[in-house]
Amino acid sequence: MSKHDDNAAAEEELGDESKSIIFSMISQFTRDMDLSRITFPTFVLEPRSFTERVTDFIASKSDDPVQRFVGVVKYYMSGWHIHPRGVKKPYNPILGEFFRSQYEFDDASGAYFVAEQVSHHPPITAMFYHSPEHRIAIEGDLRPLSRFQGNSVGMLLGGYAKIHFLDRPGEIYEVTYPNMYARGILFGKMVLELGEMSTVTCKHNDLVFEVEFKTKGILWGAYNQIAGKIRRISTNETL
Repeated sequence: MSKHDDNAAAEEELGDESKSIIFSMISQFTRDMDLSRITFPTFVLEPRSFTERVTDFIASKSDDPVQRFVGVVKYYMSGWHIHPRGVKKPYNPILGEFFRSQYEFDDASGAYFVAEQVSHHPPITAMFYHSPEHRIAIEGDLRPLSRFQGNSVGMLLGGYAKIHFLDRPGEIYEVTYPNMYARGILFGKMVLELGEMSTVTCKHNDLVFEVEFKTKGILWGAYNQIAGKIRRISTNETL
């Protein structure tokens, strides 16, 4: 399968009427303008609120700390493949809006998730996940900041997530997020891609995972390229 085919699900071509609406909106934008206060037409919105979309990221039982760390990294990285077709912006939640869900696993255990919009400007979504039988809890928040960048819109994903293995005191995995970019706003196909660095860190076990999401250049490069490694924090040794 070609790289173009691999990225087809993330591409979208707008009709003439939709383009005219987009161009009318963009004529009012300035570079690096904060887009969190802008009301978007529904055809560029994903039919979910941001409080629901954080469930896209919702380990390991091994006694080996390295294997547990690898399990957390696999869980974290697997969440990034879930996105709607084309370039879609989640609906902005209203202050106090919440999303709750319950999960039932094959072993008859379960888990619970809740996300709430705790601030509207700036937008902050707080979240909590708990699986009592598996002794796992996840807490964190997302602080997206949107910026208009000419032919692109960038979403800078601030915030954090902390993964707790409750039967292993002190073993906490701290996660940071990459940024997201919607390309082709003015010309070309609209494409969603990730960019910059993201990390998973467990200071208790002296391990860090660093991954770079590489953005496609104007004249060269390809979509969906990443480079990452797991290393010891104290010695910088790559595992």
